[in-house]
Amino acid sequence: MSRRRQRTQRWVVIVLAAVVTLALVLPLIAPLVAAAAPGPTASAGAAETAGPAATTDSGALASAGAPTDSPGAPVAGAPTDRARTPAAGAPTDPGTPADPGTAAGATASPSAPLVVIGTGGVRWEDLSALATPNLWALAEHGASGNMVVRSVRSSTCPADGWLALSAGRRAADLPTGTYGTCRALREAGSDGAVPGWSDYLDAAAEASYDAQPGLLGDRLADAGMPAVAVGAGAAIALAGSDGVVTGEHTFAPVSPTRLGEQVGAALPGHALAVVDVGTVRDRNRPLVLVPESASVDRTDEPDPSETAPPSSGEAWLLASPERAEQVAGVDARVGAVLEAVQAASPQATVVLGSLADSGTRSLMQVAVAAGPALGPDLPADGALLDTRSTRQPGMLQSTDLTPTVLGMLGLDVPAGLAGAPLGHAADGRTGPERVAYLADVNAHAVAVRPLTGPFYSALVAMNLLLYGVASVGLNRRWLDRTAARLEARGRGLPGRVARALRSGRPGGMLRVLRAVAVGVGAVPVASYLANLLPWWRADAPGLVLFAATAVLAAAVAAAALLGPWRGLLGPVAVVAGLTAAVLAVDVLTGATLQVSALMGVQPQVGGRFYGFNNSSFALFAAAALLVAMCLAEPLVRRGRRRAAAAAVGAVGVTAVVLDGLPAIGADFGGPPALVPGFLVLGLLTLGVRLTLRRVAGVLAAAAVVVVGFSLVDWLRPPAERSHLGRFVETVLDGGLWSVVGRKLGQNLANLFGSPLTFLAIGGIVLVVVLLSRPLRDAARGQDGGAYGWLVGDGAVGRIDRAAMLLTPLLVALGVTLGIGFVLNDSGIVIPAIGISVAVPLLISVVTGWLLGRQDPAAPGPPEGRADSPGRSDALRAGPQAQAR
Repeated sequence: MSRRRQRTQRWVVIVLAAVVTLALVLPLIAPLVAAAAPGPTASAGAAETAGPAATTDSGALASAGAPTDSPGAPVAGAPTDRARTPAAGAPTDPGTPADPGTAAGATASPSAPLVVIGTGGVRWEDLSALATPNLWALAEHGASGNMVVRSVRSSTCPADGWLALSAGRRAADLPTGTYGTCRALREAGSDGAVPGWSDYLDAAAEASYDAQPGLLGDRLADAGMPAVAVGAGAAIALAGSDGVVTGEHTFAPVSPTRLGEQVGAALPGHALAVVDVGTVRDRNRPLVLVPESASVDRTDEPDPSETAPPSSGEAWLLASPERAEQVAGVDARVGAVLEAVQAASPQATVVLGSLADSGTRSLMQVAVAAGPALGPDLPADGALLDTRSTRQPGMLQSTDLTPTVLGMLGLDVPAGLAGAPLGHAADGRTGPERVAYLADVNAHAVAVRPLTGPFYSALVAMNLLLYGVASVGLNRRWLDRTAARLEARGRGLPGRVARALRSGRPGGMLRVLRAVAVGVGAVPVASYLANLLPWWRADAPGLVLFAATAVLAAAVAAAALLGPWRGLLGPVAVVAGLTAAVLAVDVLTGATLQVSALMGVQPQVGGRFYGFNNSSFALFAAAALLVAMCLAEPLVRRGRRRAAAAAVGAVGVTAVVLDGLPAIGADFGGPPALVPGFLVLGLLTLGVRLTLRRVAGVLAAAAVVVVGFSLVDWLRPPAERSHLGRFVETVLDGGLWSVVGRKLGQNLANLFGSPLTFLAIGGIVLVVVLLSRPLRDAARGQDGGAYGWLVGDGAVGRIDRAAMLLTPLLVALGVTLGIGFVLNDSGIVIPAIGISVAVPLLISVVTGWLLGRQDPAAPGPPEGRADSPGRSDALRAGPQAQAR
């Protein structure tokens, strides 16, 4: 290589490094400039902290049947025992004010308390104006949402939900196998000790979510916040890390009347009240009583003659009562609590949440909030609950309740919590319309859950079948043996088929194989587009969804093969371009298309709700690399390698920004995989040979990018951080190895327990057998074996000269998907999903090139016949020779 060429390449590398550096520096500077700019920066739904806004009316509570007269006289049984009182001299008003981004409205206080009502197993489809009048009235005027209660295991027990409120992270009781099902909660002792607290601590220590049961109680005790717990679950929520309830506590009667009296007597003088109104359970999923230690002194309940006995529908036998009956009982107790709250404190804020599943299936639950602490701009017809932890209006997590409670009380929200404070987002719906919408969202999530397994199995089967047909149908030795058998049968049709097979030009088979390959490559993007249809409302939702996906995949394949761009790389550009564009537009508009999609986000899992999930990232990364190759290929063929590298760089920077920015893709494991892949593709496009030093530089650039994105997110206020910033906080708090261990365990579980492993292995073997090894043998002048004819030779041309960036693309795909496999907890899912779109499209390139060889008049771009006279020797030698 000449010195002039070396200097040119050096300057190109310097320019690329400058562009990457600029892309990293700008995101770091932008937040600082924005923070220094004057003016309000509160997000939608946020409002001023304590002030005149505290006079917001309490229509939502009054509409739930609560009277507006003054509270009555205290009742017998009011709480008299204070489990853990604030330290001497501690303030009785809210303590340290929260960050403005965490406070959505007026600060709660004893005169305008925050009341958290907890239940379990109640979903939006359970509500109606007649059967549940109190819940219905609250939802008509409050902010509502579907709450994801996923905890440590696949279903959430009542104790798990209350522990999530206590810890602000996923926490759970001991495994249900210990007792056969969820344990029934027991009232705290007279000393405030919560039964089973040591079990909760042991379970949290064994899990890998760094949960600290008692965090909420400790914060309240440190701030001297007056609080009261009513019921067993409420005692868990307000217990400190020592298992003793912070503030006062009392039992929760089953009778709605008695419960209302209990709450009315307990609420005055407290800024926070947490009330357990019971739970709904599925049939044959009762709560079991676990023997407690003899040293536990439970709070004595009043004499049965003073309390209405529980109805037969509220007494657990071997099977639960009818669901409607249980929900009605919960609604009656909620109405009694609301009535007591309205009578005692008309300016109270109420947050109601169903914290647990009713059985072994994980489903989204009811959540409603109303009152001045939620914000003065709550529409009269209500709104959707909103939180930055999901970025999906109308969808929240149970771990959002802890920062919400702390924020509404004016206390600092710890940076390490998993959730974010609740706000609200106007949606223009009436109360009944909103309830119907939330029930429909849950129905969508429920309908797609059992379909994802069959879909992935079908995707694996389709790809493996395609790989098998390609491996057998394109095997030269198999074709020759088949031709010999046909020739033995005589002349006529068998003879003509035999001659076609021996000629190496089986045009019909190649056209069918190419069409099928393009169709299989279009299936992933078709599965997302099918989610635009309301398929879950059909009588046979699975059939409708699979049929829509198949039709859309066929339509995309037809457009790719029949349009004016049909040629060697045309179908690849169309399918890959559409895949990348659909996913990019989706993340830019809130990632709503991915929610409850076959390859998207499953809300009940509670993994992530915005940006790129692992499957979407794998598709986007593979599609973006394919698009970059298609854009750069014609430029390379014209000798414009710098322009080609610039095209690769432009696609790469766009992909990395979309994937890595906290406000868009928020993908921690994406940039470290994308940056090396695009840098490798760019360097090979320039004809630069990869050395150990350059590979180390590529990996260092990837590390700088991901650290930069994470630091940008970490510099934002805690309430606005995505999981990128929270990861930095976790590292600073010393929780790195816990996260690494959890992700490594999930990675290994997926590797050895997922059918996608077969898809990944099959795709890699196919690429090696059909392309990588024959190309290597052809470059060395060796016989390519049974598949050597697929890449050609000096006499008929080689496929890597017809598609000069094919080999660099294979290297880039291997780098990106390989690093994604190592860094992401989904493990084998990353390469498998990327292969599901990349390998079928590569098969279409091979078959398209073979069709171009057999029929020079066939439609196709010039790259299909790259060996025409007039091409320079250097150009025909390909990037590998130029690198040398």
